[in-house]
Amino acid sequence: MKSTATTPEEYIAQLPDDRKVPIQKLRQTILNHLDPGFYECINYGMLGYVVPHSRYPSGYHCNPKQPLPFMNLASQKHFIAVYHSGMYAQKEIFDWFVAEYPKHCLSKIDMGKSCVRLKKMNEIPYALIGQLAAKLSVQEWITMYETQIKK
Repeated sequence: MKSTATTPEEYIAQLPDDRKVPIQKLRQTILNHLDPGFYECINYGMLGYVVPHSRYPSGYHCNPKQPLPFMNLASQKHFIAVYHSGMYAQKEIFDWFVAEYPKHCLSKIDMGKSCVRLKKMNEIPYALIGQLAAKLSVQEWITMYETQIKK
């Protein structure tokens, strides 16, 4: 469900009532743990946490006009999605997250290569998402992106 919002606050204001509190709490958790070099914006119709062009002028290789994405947060039809590019780029981060998830949630993990689908609003592992957000600094992400993703 791609949003037409232009700011994070507008994105949250447009959400259904049952999604506002979990998205706000996830947003604050991410902002509290993320390297301060990342920038929050609307990216691909979602809340985005990116490396700004001022830090990485080349931008995203798929569309250099876009900043380099790192994390995204979205309210989808049946779940909240947390996207983390580091899990896609580094198997160790993916494996760490999969191993830690059961320590934070009773329900089975539902995820793809970089997307965690949170279907139960009362079982969102906020602390774990915070740890995930803190896993990489901006420079570590740029280095990983250049060596493992950008060709």
